[in-house]
Formats: sequence, structure tokens, C-alpha cells
Amino acid sequence: MNRIFTVVFFNLLSIIAFSQTKDSIKKITPAPLNADPFINTVEQTLNAFYADVANQSNYDSIIDALNYEKGEIPHFTDDEYCERLEKMNAMSPFQLDCTPAALSTIKFFADKRRSFARVVLGRSALYFEMFEEKLAEYDLPIELKYLAVIESGLRPQVKSHAGALGLWQFMYRTGLYYGLNENSYIDERMDPELATDAACRYLKKLYGIYGDWNLALASYNAGPGNVNKAIRRSGGKKTYWEVRPFLPVETQGYVPNFIAAAYLLTYHAEHNIVPMEAKWNYAQLDTICLNSGIHMSTITKLTGWELDEIQTLNPVYKTSYIPETTPKQCISGPLLEIGKLVSLEDELYKLEKTTFAPEPIKVIVNPTDSAGVVPVIAPVVKEKLVTTVKNIPPVYIVVDHVVKRGEGFGIIAAKYEVTVDEILKENKIPTTSVLYVGQKLKIRVISVPGSSVTTTSVETITPKEKPVEKVKVKPVAPAKKYYNVKSGDTATKISQKHNLTQQQLKKLNPGVNLDRISPGQQLRVK
Repeated sequence: MNRIFTVVFFNLLSIIAFSQTKDSIKKITPAPLNADPFINTVEQTLNAFYADVANQSNYDSIIDALNYEKGEIPHFTDDEYCERLEKMNAMSPFQLDCTPAALSTIKFFADKRRSFARVVLGRSALYFEMFEEKLAEYDLPIELKYLAVIESGLRPQVKSHAGALGLWQFMYRTGLYYGLNENSYIDERMDPELATDAACRYLKKLYGIYGDWNLALASYNAGPGNVNKAIRRSGGKKTYWEVRPFLPVETQGYVPNFIAAAYLLTYHAEHNIVPMEAKWNYAQLDTICLNSGIHMSTITKLTGWELDEIQTLNPVYKTSYIPETTPKQCISGPLLEIGKLVSLEDELYKLEKTTFAPEPIKVIVNPTDSAGVVPVIAPVVKEKLVTTVKNIPPVYIVVDHVVKRGEGFGIIAAKYEVTVDEILKENKIPTTSVLYVGQKLKIRVISVPGSSVTTTSVETITPKEKPVEKVKVKPVAPAKKYYNVKSGDTATKISQKHNLTQQQLKKLNPGVNLDRISPGQQLRVK
């Protein structure tokens, strides 16, 4: 990913440089670049490029050409299925034979597992490019990427009843043999890249044993021991279809399942299957490696990056804690989130230390008013004291904080147990502001009346009672359904989200130019 960024960065510089004539270059001394805006421009350019790449597909044109209606399930003759398999077979080292078992499985998937195909196609944007890179690295057939589809449905945290785990469903001992380690915090069978690398090495070894890719798949499922027994029982046959009747029942259906998955993900448009919208694309991810142990909640508090998203994109971690190891632990995420984390890395470690290894607790006191008896309570003792002072409702006070060297919004928020947004709102500060040493901030914190300690507050606020929520009655859904266009939406994204082709979306919105939609505009989607 860093290599991609570097190439685009220097290409951009080249375009700027060569857009001028030689004479103008000699005469004009270029002004120094403002680093932040320039980096922002480059990052926005990259994001736009990756978004365009992610949206490139031909399924819309195929579905439109076939004039399918939404939800229509097309059916084909056996000859048509066999003809398509023959085309795939001609470009593959696998024996994607049009057998009765393969045909019946394909028909079942195309008719009864259409939603599965849609979901997997959406998830494939996050994994297939990485699979293809690894398979090419080990000189393996690209079709092996479909193996992870039938193993896990492209879910890195799925675990079988037998204990197999991850995208490639490694058993514990097999995982250890191929270098996938596990401890209380990490299980590398759930690491997409490490597990894919291990799967490539394992599959290459199996093919070296049998010299037949379908038998290699069978041994991946049942183990080489069971495949060897089946070969002996078959009288020494050497192809999967000859050995198949002697394999375990589950393995007899394994290669037909693989063929069906490969077929349906190749010809999904012909079957009127629209992929689910991809939330993330592999090309839009970046990585940062951490210098110390970090709780994911610290990252969320500092940057606003949602905890669920961090966990989803980093399934290798069994809990929300990322331990300190050698070599360093790394996390992946969208370019924007990783960019923010890189900029705030020093503050991240300070906030982690403040939150999970705080300094001794102090009570802030300024006896200026003999009548005032409301203390400001430091974070750890605050909750305990509030619960011990019975029958006295808590109030909130505003205290002054002077920014010290090394303090950022995250550090200050953790100190007073408030959020960064609350500090920004209280001080009417824009989110892009940078703190400076000596700057005064007003912090609204909880206090308890009735204590013997006086307060520093300049303002005392009693919390308002929470209004009683009214029960909302859901109206009956209308026959027609509309969607409000949001910022960043395109016709392609909207049609994918609602399982429509762009042609179907046009039919539902006659007279609307879908190339020029704007936020707030209503489009009919049903």
C-alpha cells in the first residue's frame, strides 16, 4: 500500500512539473508546499481513484442486456450450463467437469442460495485481490480463491463444529504447523493475510503429493489419510471423479460445491444476482504498526473510528486489546482512519497510558467561597463518591483548565472523563483546531453538593430531567419506497444497496438524470 501511495505521489509531482515549459521552470522559483493541504489533496485523489476502481463492473450491462426484472430467477438448460463450464475449464487447471453432481449443485446454488452469492460477492471486494496476489506469489491457480468461499463464506472469524477457524478453516495443529500461532490475545488463523499465505503453502504441498487439483481439494477437506484410503479402495485410481465414491460423504460433495461457487461467482450477472454493496475495498485499506500495547477503545476515543469497524477489519485479535509484541502488532483500516492515527500516534500512546495506567488521583480545590461546598471529583473516585452521597442529586460545574505541554484533546478528555466533542462544544472550538500551551479551556464536570470541600466553579448547572420518550407507532409501509440521496452517493451505489440494476433504477425514476443526483434528492427504489 505504501508503494502505491509513493507511485501516485511522484506521478502527481511529475504531472505538475511537466505541465510547465522549460523556460517557465527556469524563471519561476516554486513556492514551498504547505504539507497538510498537499497531503490532503493526494489522499483525496487516491480515495477517489480507489472508489472508481471499486465500482468498475460489467454486471449492470449484462443484466440490462438480458432485460431481467428485479428478483427474477432465470433458468437454463443443462447444455447451457455445460457450455459455460467448458469455457471455464479451458482456462483452468482444475477439472471443472459438467457431471450430474456438479450440475445439481450449481442449480441448487443458483435457485436456493442466491442471497449467499450476493453477500459473498460483496465481501469479495475486501479479500479477492489479496488472495490473487498471494496465489500469484506461489504460482497457484487463481480459481483457488473460491475455496475460501465454500470454507468460510469469506468470514474470518467463523468457527466450525470441529474447531476449524478462519477464512481457510485451519485446525489448531495444522495452523501451528504452518506458522499460525495463538495466545490469549491473538489467533493468527483469523488473520486474513497470514492465513492465506499458510493456505497457499498447504495447497501447494497437497498438489505436489497428488498431481491433481481436485484430489488436492479433497485432501484439504478430508485430510491426506482419508484420500489415500479412498485411492486404495478404488484400485489405485488417480483422479477425483474416479476416487469420489470411496471418499467420506462430506468430501464427495466438496468439489461439486467448489465448482458451483466458481461458476456462480463467474456468471452471477447471467443469473440476475446483484452483489451486495461492498463496505470496504482492499485497495482502500492501509496499515499502521504500533509501538506499544493499545486498547481499541483508546483509538475510538482519540479518533472517533468506530470500535466495531476496528474489530471487523482486524479479526486476528481475540479481544479489543492489541498486545505489544516483537515484531510489532499492526492494524488495518480505511486510508482516512489510518491517516488520522499516524498523525496522532504520539498522543495515542499518552492517552492509553492516562486511561489504563493513570497517575494518583487528586481532588481539585480552591477555597474562594466559604459557602460553596461542591468539590470537583477526579475520574476514578467520582463515580464512587456520587453513589455514596445518597438522596443528593449530582450537579455539573464548569472548571478552567490550562493546557500544558504535551496535552491534546484526547489527554484532557480522559483526565476529566468527558468526550472530546463535549470539550469542543463547551469552548465553541472547530474540530480542526490545534491546542497551544497556556490556552484556557472550560471543562464541564460532575460534582456532588454537600461535601466539605469548596469548588472552583464559575457556573453550576443542575442536570435536566430526561424527557419521557413517546412511543412511536410505525406507519404502514407504502407500496412505493423512496430513498433520500446522501453525500457521496452515486447511482451505482444506490442501485446495489437496493438490489437493483441501473436500468431498473432508471425505469423507477423516469426523467431523472442519474448522473447528476444531489444530496437530499428523493429517488424511487421500489
